[in-house]
Amino acid sequence: MGVSTVERVPKQDRSRATRQRLLQAAVACLAEHGWAGSTVSVVAERAGVSRGAAQHHFPTREDLFTAAVEYVAEERSTALRDLFGQGAAQDRRAVVTALVDLYTGPLFRAALQLWVAASNEDQLRARVTELEARVGRETHRIAVELLGADESRPGARETVQGLLDMARGLGLANLLTDDAARRERVVAQWAAVLDEALG
Repeated sequence: MGVSTVERVPKQDRSRATRQRLLQAAVACLAEHGWAGSTVSVVAERAGVSRGAAQHHFPTREDLFTAAVEYVAEERSTALRDLFGQGAAQDRRAVVTALVDLYTGPLFRAALQLWVAASNEDQLRARVTELEARVGRETHRIAVELLGADESRPGARETVQGLLDMARGLGLANLLTDDAARRERVVAQWAAVLDEALG
């Protein structure tokens, strides 16, 4: 009995590592090749696993890509929290910058590809809509916490939501051109707006 327990743990670790490689490869493929160019076979090859192993973990393409975006979103949320420790941050501008950064990397690019695909594919739409609602709620909750926003104040909730919408807009603009100087000015202005609106 003791031997089988010892053998099982490394197998579970290998399985977890394979799953993680597949999720990371799926996000990279979506960001680089879009939905049309991102098949389970392409992802499996990039992750260095067989197509069968990929399908063992994720029976369908939709399973793989929704899980991948969710996985990386959770990783980014954790990183955002870790960046500032517990509770509100002292520097609201740093928080705004970190939130904007969430929407300018490969995760956002991958999520955007998933949104576009979901707008045309009924099977994917419900899953992506549910995923985005969950990720959106979590991001809003983190933003409120880091900004020290009191949502009982009139307009505070909408101000935080406006910040996240603005950050997403900057992420969209960044897909076509890298306008870091303009982004810096917008971030500075939003930090001032938040200080005024949130107290």
